[in-house]
Amino acid sequence: MKNFKNSIVVKSPKKGLLITAFLIAQLGIAQEKQEFKGTIGKTLADSKEYWPDPVTAPKGAPNIVWILLDDVGFGASSAFGGLINTPTFENLANNGLRYTNFHTTAICAPTRAALLTGRNSGRVHVSGFSHTILSAGFPGWDGRIPSDKGTIAEILRDNGYNTFAVGKYGVTPDEDATDAGPFDRWPTGKGFDHFYGFLGSQTDQYNPDLVEDQVHIKPDGRHLNELITDKAISYIQKQQKAAPGKPFFLYYAPGAVHAPHQVAEKWVEPYKGKFDEGWDVYREKVLANQKKLGIFPQNAGLPDRNALITEWKKLTPDQKKVYARFMEVYAGFLTYTDYEIGRVVDYLKQSGQLDNTLIFVAIGDNGASKEGTLQGTINQSLFAQGKTDEENFQSNLNNIGEIGTAKGLNTNYPLGWAQATNAPFKNWKQDAQSEGGTRNPLIVFYPNGIKDKGGIRNQYSHVTDLLPTTLDIAGIKAPEYIKGIKQDIIQGSSFQASLDNPKAESLHKVQYYYIFGNRAIYKDGWKASAAHLPDSFAVKKSLGSNEKPAPSNFDTDVWELYNLNEDFNERNNLAKKYPEKLAELQKLFDEQAKENNLYPLIDWQDVYNRRIHNTGADKGKTVSDLIKQATKPGGTNN
Repeated sequence: MKNFKNSIVVKSPKKGLLITAFLIAQLGIAQEKQEFKGTIGKTLADSKEYWPDPVTAPKGAPNIVWILLDDVGFGASSAFGGLINTPTFENLANNGLRYTNFHTTAICAPTRAALLTGRNSGRVHVSGFSHTILSAGFPGWDGRIPSDKGTIAEILRDNGYNTFAVGKYGVTPDEDATDAGPFDRWPTGKGFDHFYGFLGSQTDQYNPDLVEDQVHIKPDGRHLNELITDKAISYIQKQQKAAPGKPFFLYYAPGAVHAPHQVAEKWVEPYKGKFDEGWDVYREKVLANQKKLGIFPQNAGLPDRNALITEWKKLTPDQKKVYARFMEVYAGFLTYTDYEIGRVVDYLKQSGQLDNTLIFVAIGDNGASKEGTLQGTINQSLFAQGKTDEENFQSNLNNIGEIGTAKGLNTNYPLGWAQATNAPFKNWKQDAQSEGGTRNPLIVFYPNGIKDKGGIRNQYSHVTDLLPTTLDIAGIKAPEYIKGIKQDIIQGSSFQASLDNPKAESLHKVQYYYIFGNRAIYKDGWKASAAHLPDSFAVKKSLGSNEKPAPSNFDTDVWELYNLNEDFNERNNLAKKYPEKLAELQKLFDEQAKENNLYPLIDWQDVYNRRIHNTGADKGKTVSDLIKQATKPGGTNN
């Protein structure tokens, strides 16, 4: 290899050709450059200047706001029949559209990677996470989104938008998430003019691991929801003052309502006693509300209570007291989050910008969280070892006053409430095989572009579809090149036609799902799915004990088959009735897995036993060691 000025010349081992890497990079850039249309003479007198027109958004292009909540079940928000008051979401839905058949990936980082790029999570290298302990050295698993999979922010910025992100990012590799960078996989390296929030998956709401642009900063003790809302409004204010009428893109992704559930008591107070009837009654009330709203058919029923969940009326008084308190705090947290989002909407209305603003609200990046365990957690780590359910419950009872406060550093509600807030679906977050893990409410609000205000849309859609739909509405074509790099195909499908036509055909025909063993494949209303054993509960329970779970075997997982067109919440398994259809879909899953870099399949045993990313300075450390390392001040708060 020889170094030359402004270039690196590499001798090809195959053909002996000299390839100038610098020039190769310039080939792509040159395709984006505008042709010089002036005249160059020997002197200025016989020359003519040429200045290309500045890049501007299409005339009338809307402002764009993407709102992505965290760990919210389908049946939580009142906008979709839930018993938790969310007036902002209700207002947006009643003046926009409710999408009832929208899907995420079943866990946060893959959802965010797919959302931002319009491509499947495996294709953009985030089948797991960007965290050290949850990534692996394979193309679909390393957690590093490649430059040929450009983000919505990069596309919009190159088309005349200012771009802002606040809240949770979640797809920056842990190794890069320090003030030394590198910063190319921080939000500002992926198309955002400004970022204010946290890079990891979870953070203390009162003492967040806070970042502004490319540096960690000290929080001031206020709740993170308030901080990101103030910052979002200030970004828009400053931008509009400098360039009135220039469109902006705001990606608003609070840490709510992911653990830790922390919120001021004034938001919890209205819910005192509201959940004393328990999680079984909650599910029934929610389904009744959903039928009234027209979200689901009148003959819809609930799946059976999960075998892990105890019937509410069989619980002890102490259990009911503790569990109800967890749910009151969760409800207050969601209502408070709705309030802060309302502040952004109110500002846009007061400043005269709301009518020409396209807002997508995804109420959750996956189903309700199973990570609170059967008892709920206050400070117990997800990866904690050696505690029984009885010990955890007694700890929660003894420390009930800390639920919802700044002292509760990992507060999360019990699994029974996760099932309830997922009504009318079964299972929960991480369960990529189930609608309960992957189905979330979606609101589309656009006063200048939606006539059927309050309408309901039932077309199948996926998180990858938001990018192409946004571009279609804004009148922007997906670029062939970004920063000189030829772009990969966008896999999502636009559902713009459904804004005007409630019967528009869904263009998204095939979709695979995979989260640490649990997997599914969807095609034209049919779905084949397999829960993987041992699941995360069994693997976690084995830590620090002599009881080891059986080795995982993907070949022995039991596949199920559902016709979602007739059975939207998976109550009738048709695997034995239609074995040919099941086999067809299993083959399709394999094809999709290969196409999207999903192989090798990695599961929770591989994670907990440190079989992946077990290199360098982290070699030999336990999962708990890495969690402590990541959540110390200046870490990534995974």
